[in-house]
Order: sequence, then structure tokens, then C-alpha cells
Amino acid sequence: MYFGEALRFSIQALWANKFRTFLTALGLVIGNASVILVVTISITSREYILDLIRGVGSNLIYAQYSSGTDNATKVDADFIKLADVDAVRRQFGSRIVAATGVMSSQGRLLINGKEQDVSVIGADQQYPAVRNMVLLSGRFIDEGDVTARQHVVLLTEKLAVKLYGNVQDAVGQVIKLYNLRFTVVGTFRERTGTFGFSEITNETVWMPVTVSKLFTPVERIDPMYVQARLASDVRPLTASIKEVLESRHRGGARYEVENLTAILDAAQQIAFIMTVVLILVSTIALIISGIGIMNIMLVTVTERTREIGLRMAVGAPRRAVLKQFLTESVVISMAGGMIGILVGIAIPLSVRFFTDAIRVPISITSILVAFGVSAAVGVIFGMLPANRASQLNPTEALRYE
Repeated sequence: MYFGEALRFSIQALWANKFRTFLTALGLVIGNASVILVVTISITSREYILDLIRGVGSNLIYAQYSSGTDNATKVDADFIKLADVDAVRRQFGSRIVAATGVMSSQGRLLINGKEQDVSVIGADQQYPAVRNMVLLSGRFIDEGDVTARQHVVLLTEKLAVKLYGNVQDAVGQVIKLYNLRFTVVGTFRERTGTFGFSEITNETVWMPVTVSKLFTPVERIDPMYVQARLASDVRPLTASIKEVLESRHRGGARYEVENLTAILDAAQQIAFIMTVVLILVSTIALIISGIGIMNIMLVTVTERTREIGLRMAVGAPRRAVLKQFLTESVVISMAGGMIGILVGIAIPLSVRFFTDAIRVPISITSILVAFGVSAAVGVIFGMLPANRASQLNPTEALRYE
């Protein structure tokens, strides 16, 4: 019996029991769709987390004062200073893209006729590059503003909308802060929301650090940000920056110098564990579907016992009978597998019709694995029924009622 003939007979036999065939293949549909979706979700989650971290700042290292002596005068001296930022720039100039410091304070601003507290940060021209800020209108603070101590500020998006209705109208306006007049030169926002865990809030005013320094009793950079040039150099550079800070201050001063690598590693481990668990669940679904195929094929062999006996009586070899029923098993599994693959591809692709914010990649490897598993399930779980059919005694099979 040629394969084409076996395939044609198999399709005819399965088509004669369409509903039963569909229910048998349904397990493969669910299992294969699950495998593709699990891999897709894993890849998407890793990429999404990586994009979020890049949105906060690529290859970002941040440092802040941790602890020191109880003596107030000495503690003030232990804080990270602008001179420390300059020292990091000089010492690691070839290994970093930029370094900047943030000086935070509070101010009072007239909003809708009432004075309200706002967050005020001082930073220099390298701040937007390190923190990956998005310019909405106007311009960022430049080196000239910092050097000349210009009275210019940028407003966060929400603060600009609250004050002037939109970000475009905010540019060129004059606000009064610390009893001085400041010109709004731009509006900005964080590329990725940090849920209040950064120096940027909904209502933040950003001015040159040389100006904000005049309104703070103690010069304190908290935090200092450094952007490493190479991702591979983030960990070594983190340790080196900590050594530089400790060497420039008293022996009792301690500084926390961290990076986002640990967060990324933890997120990837969580994504990996979730992927393994979901793949195990999908594997169980595939095994159950394989058992279902085997049971249905055993029933089919029983139902078609007289047909098998007749074929053997007219000269059909046992190998042809085995091939016939094994082909039917593979056809069921492959049909269900192909439908499952199409469903697994269609669901991620349909996301693109609803949002462009999340890119959902399709893994070719997962498709190939699902296709191979479908074929393997058909062969493995179809072998027992096919072998049983081929071992029937022709005389007894013809007598079967």
C-alpha cells in the first residue's frame, strides 16, 4: 500500500465520523495553541520588561548616600556633591556616556489661584540623556543655562496642563518660585512611568542645578546617575563608582551604588519559571489529547474488525494494515496540531489591531516544536491501536460480530 493510498483511505474513514474526529483533535488544538502562546508570552514579557528598564535609563547606575556619623556637620560633608559628579566624569570618561546629579527640594507655586507645594529638582544638561526624558515642547536645559545660572525651568506634562491647559502654551510663560521669576523653556515627561519611585512626580519643576543649589541649605546630590557606555561594563563600573565615592569622603561614610541589572535578572528568572510551569501544563494537555487519540483509534479498530479481516483475506499484508491505522492517527494529530498552530499565531497577531504599545513577536521555533510534537503524538499514541489491528487473525476477524 502506497502512502498516498493510505492517506486517502484515512481521510475517508475520518470524514465518515466528522464530529468524533473533531472532538479527538480538539485536545491537540488546545495543546499546540498553548505551546505557541506560552513561548510568545515569555518572549513578549521579557522584551517588555527590558523596554521598561531601557525607558528608565539605558545601562543606568545610581548612587546615593546611605549612612555615616551622627554628627550633623560631618554628615553634611558626607553627602554626594557636585564635585563628586565631576570626579566621576573625569575618571570614567571613556567608560560612560554621561553622569549627572539631582538636587531635590520643595517649593510653593501659584496654581489656579492657590499656592500649592510642588517638587523642585535641580539637574544639569546631561540629565535628560541619562534618564531618557521625553521633550514635549520647547527645549531642555543646556550647558549655558547651568553655567550662567539662568532662571529657566521645565515643567512636567501634568503640571503644565494644570497651569496652562496644554504643554505648548506653557513655553514662554513666567512662574514665580522662591519669590523669583522663572521662564518656562520646555515641558517633559519620563519615557517610562516609575510609579513615584523616582525624583519625578506629577507636579515637578526642573531648573539648573546651579540655581537650585542656592535654595537648599545643604548641597546634597540624591541620587547621582551614571550611564555606562557598555552593558557588559555596568557591574564593574558600579563597584568602581562606589570606590571613588568612598575614597572622596570619610572612612565612616557609606554609599549605595546600584544598577538595574538585578531587577532585570529577577524579572527574567520569574519569566523563566512561569514559562516552565505553563509549558508543563501544555504538555499535560498534549498527553491527554494523545491518550484520547489512542482510545478513539482502539474503538475504531474494534468497529472495523470485519473490514480488517476482509483486507487480510484478500491479501493485504499486516504492514499495510498497520500503516493504514497509523496514518489515520497521524492525520488526526496533524490536523488538530495545524489548527492549534493557526490559533496560536492568530491570537498574538490580533493584538496588533487593538494596540501598538506592545509588540508581540511570533516564535518560529515554537511553531516548529508544536508541529513536531503533533506528529510525535500521532505516531506514539497511534502505534498501539495500529499494531493491534495488524495482529488480528483474519479468520476470527471475519467472524467478529
